[in-house]
Amino acid sequence: MKILFGTLLLLLCTTYSFAFQSASKDSITGIIDKSAALIKIDQGKQLVGENKIREALLAFREAAIKDPNTWKAPFWISYCHYRLKNFGYAKQYGLDATNKAPDDVDAEVYDILGVTCHNLNELDSAERYFQLAQTYLSKSRAKELNIQGKIASVQFAKQGAKIPNQRISLMGDINSGYNDYGPVLSADGKHIYFTSRRANTTGGMMNPDDQEYFEDVYTGVWNEQMHMFDSISNNVERINGPGFESMSWLSKDGLNAVVILNNTATNAKKVTGSSDICEVEFTKKGKWNVPKVINNKSINTSFMEGYATLTADGNTMYFVSDRKGDKRSTDIYVVQRNGRTWGEAKILSDSVNTSMRETTPYITPDGRFLFFSSEGHLGMGGLDVFVSENTSSGWTKAKNLGPAVNTVNDDSHFVVYKDLGKAYVSGLTISDKKSSLDIFEFDLNKLVLPVKL
Repeated sequence: MKILFGTLLLLLCTTYSFAFQSASKDSITGIIDKSAALIKIDQGKQLVGENKIREALLAFREAAIKDPNTWKAPFWISYCHYRLKNFGYAKQYGLDATNKAPDDVDAEVYDILGVTCHNLNELDSAERYFQLAQTYLSKSRAKELNIQGKIASVQFAKQGAKIPNQRISLMGDINSGYNDYGPVLSADGKHIYFTSRRANTTGGMMNPDDQEYFEDVYTGVWNEQMHMFDSISNNVERINGPGFESMSWLSKDGLNAVVILNNTATNAKKVTGSSDICEVEFTKKGKWNVPKVINNKSINTSFMEGYATLTADGNTMYFVSDRKGDKRSTDIYVVQRNGRTWGEAKILSDSVNTSMRETTPYITPDGRFLFFSSEGHLGMGGLDVFVSENTSSGWTKAKNLGPAVNTVNDDSHFVVYKDLGKAYVSGLTISDKKSSLDIFEFDLNKLVLPVKL
C-alpha cells in the first residue's frame, strides 16, 4: 500500500508540475503574442496616418492573428475596409469588435457601422448605429463626424426608398471591376472618353497614397449592332502618362478638350504643380497634342484643381479646387475667358458651395444649369447629385435630383446629353463585400429632373 501511495503521489506531483509548466509557458506565450499584436496595431495606425490603408490592413490582420481576443484589431480592420469602401467587410469586422468588448470598444465603431449600413441600404440599422455614436462619442467628436447630418441623410433616404432608381448598367467592357468614372461623349454619341484605374494603366504604377493604379483616359467606340461601346483602349497618345490623367470636357466639334493632369507622385521630368487643368487640341493627323497647363495663377495653384467643365462657346469654365481647405473642403469656381486668356477665377455662392465637399460640376452648353455632386447639401448618403440654375439674381438654391438618380452611396460625374436623349452618372456597384465605381446611363425621355432643360 505504501508503495502504491508513493507511486500515486509521484504521478500527481509530476502531472501538477507539467501542468504548471505548460500553463506558465502558455501564459508567457500569450503575453508575447499580445505585445506583438499591440506593436502591429501601432504600426498599422502609423500607416493609416500616412494614408497607406492597404498596408495598414495587413498589419491589423497580423495583429488579429497574434491576439484573436482583442477588439482593437477587428476595429481597425473594419476602419480600413470602410476607407476602401468594402462595406460588407467593414460591417463584419465592426460587429466583431463590438462583440469582443461591448463596454470597452472605441465608440467610433458606431459611426463606421452607421456609414457601412447606410451604404448597404440597411437604413434602420444605420440610424440605430448613428444614434449610438451620438450617445457615446464626445459632443465635439460627434460634431466633427457630422453625426446629426448623417442621421438626417438616412431619414431623407427613407423618404425616397419607394421611388425606383432609373440608372441603367452599361454593357461591354466600360465597367471593369476597377474604378471607372467620368464619361465624356462626342456630339454624335459615337465615341466615349472616360477615366479608369485599371491594372493596364500607362506605366503600370500605383499611387503610393491610396495604393491603387493611377488614372488613365480610356476610349470606346459605339457598336450599333451590339448597342454598346466596344474597342475599349487607353491608347490615347500624348495624354496618358505615368500619373493621373482624366478628360472632363470635349468641344462639340471634338477638336478641343480639357484634361486634368497630376504626376507629382511619379518620377516625371516635368512635374505638375499639383492637379492641374490643361487644354489640348486634336491634330489633323488624328491625334491629340501634348496637353498644355493653363497659365493662370487663379486657376492652377499649388492646391488641387480639377473636374473642369465649359459652356458650348468655350468661354466660361467651372472647376473644383481645395484652395480653401483649411476652412472648407472642395468648392466650385467659375472663370471667364477674355480673348485668348482666362480672367480671374471666383468661388460660386453658398447656393452651390458648402463647408463640405462639392465636386464634379457639369454646366449645360447654354450655361443655364449647373449639375454637381455634394455632401454638404441634404442628400441620400455620401455624395448626391444636385442642380442649380443661373438666373439674373444669381444661382438658385441647389435641388437634389432625387432617388431616380441618387442612391445611398456616392453619386458623381453627372452629365447630360440632351440631343442624344441620355444622361450618365458614376456610382458604386457593391458586389459581395467589396465595391467599385461604375458608369451608368439614364434615358432622358423617362427621367424626371427638378428642372426643365
